[in-house]
Parts: sequence; C-alpha cells; structure tokens
Amino acid sequence: MKTILVLNPNSSVAVTETMLRACAALPLPVGHRVDFRTLDQGPPAIESQRDVESVVLPVCDYFQAHPADVFVIGCFSDPGLYLAREELSSPVIGISESALLAAIGLGSRFGILAIKQGSIRRHMRLVNQLGLAGRCAADRSLDLGVAELLDAEISIARIIDVGRCLRDEDGADVLILGCATMGVYRARLEAELGIPVVDPTQAAVMRAASLLSLNYARIT
Repeated sequence: MKTILVLNPNSSVAVTETMLRACAALPLPVGHRVDFRTLDQGPPAIESQRDVESVVLPVCDYFQAHPADVFVIGCFSDPGLYLAREELSSPVIGISESALLAAIGLGSRFGILAIKQGSIRRHMRLVNQLGLAGRCAADRSLDLGVAELLDAEISIARIIDVGRCLRDEDGADVLILGCATMGVYRARLEAELGIPVVDPTQAAVMRAASLLSLNYARIT
C-alpha cells in the first residue's frame, strides 16, 4: 500500500475533515491511500505571513516523524514546502503549486479566490516564481476567514459572487479556490458559473497519486 500523507498545518480538525470530504470520491489507483492529519500545535487558522512562518519547522518535523510515500502540505500558502523538499527523501507537494499547475491545463487565464486581501501578496509571489503572471487574470479577496468559510450559509453566496467577477470582469476561464477549506464548494461553483474550478487539495492528491503511479515515489 502506497501512502499519501496530507497534513493540515493549522490545528482545526474541522478544516481537516473538510479536506477529507472534498477528496473522498477521488479516483485513486488501486493500492493508494490518503491519510489526512492535523498539526495540533499549529495556529487555529493560517491567515497571515506570521501564521505561515510559524509552521514551517513544525511541518517539516512532522513529516520526518511520520514516514509516507508522498507528503502533501494542506495549506494554500504551501508553508515549509522548500525546506521539506530539501530534508526529506519522499516527494513533497504543495496544494497551491499543484492548483496553479492544474489550472494552466484547463484554461487560458486563471482567477484565484483569496480568503483575505493580505493573502494575495503570498499568492502572487508563487505565481511569479512559477512564471505564470501572464496567465493570471486576477486574484480577488473573499474577505472571509477560514472559520467563516466552513459555514456554507455564510460563504457560498460570496464565493459565487467573487467567482462571477473573476469570470465576467477579469476574463478568467478557470478558477482556483485559494484555501483548503473550499473544496466542498467546487461542484456548486462550477454549476453556477459554467467554468472549471480547481480545488487545490484535490489537485495535490491526484498529483501525488500520479507520481506514485509513475514510480517517482523516491528522490535522491
């Protein structure tokens, strides 16, 4: 059995459960399993650069203490991605990086739904680092925190409204959900807007499964 370990680097079990629900029906190859974990010592939510930096070492330490065939960092800021890649012998995947790579295969220009305005700077650093600035239509804030996103009654209308703006005003033909909590809304958003929507956790898990299927499970 090949194991994909997905770590939620905040301490909210509710967030972890939401990620699990979003990935429950993924068509994983036979012999692959996904193990969702929560970083107990993480902040309740990761909504600032300080939050991101606070979990870099704990994420890497957790992976070192819990062996797996592929590791997935379950936060859209990809905290600890480069340190973990340097120190671990198994591949390490960030959900933000995975979402961006998936999006460019689905459309010409992607739009990102950020949780808060401050998140956009972090998103755009990675977009620029990957050389994808020319493919980014816009990154718009929902002005909602992680806890609010867990409540569909509070968040779904706002997600649809911002997604519509990205499509109609910014010209995005594919959307990226900019938080690990939003995957459960993917189908509703696609039905409302009629364009592909990328859940970063789903994208990362399927990318991990692909690496395993192609025998890229170990690097040197």
